[in-house]
Amino acid sequence: MAKMTKTQSIAKIADKLEMTKKDVAAVMGEMYDLALSEVKKNGQFVLGDFGKLVKAKRAARVGRNPQTGAVLQIPAKTVVKFRLAKGVKDALLK
Repeated sequence: MAKMTKTQSIAKIADKLEMTKKDVAAVMGEMYDLALSEVKKNGQFVLGDFGKLVKAKRAARVGRNPQTGAVLQIPAKTVVKFRLAKGVKDALLK
């Protein structure tokens, strides 16, 4: 089963909502921009009943180079995680 592409997603939403593909793509682009700015500014962005993007700090840790086995220090960094809402988890994992 092939994955749905961005173009296919836009086309499917446009057909379902009887909108143009251009309008749906514009809405999705604005949602993307809004999500980026909100996570940068507030540390999270909530997507309704779907879930939320959350900025989190990852602590420094010790790792190994898989090729040589050499020990190396991995520095602390900030990452963005997506957390599914409980309703979505329940619906998908039944």
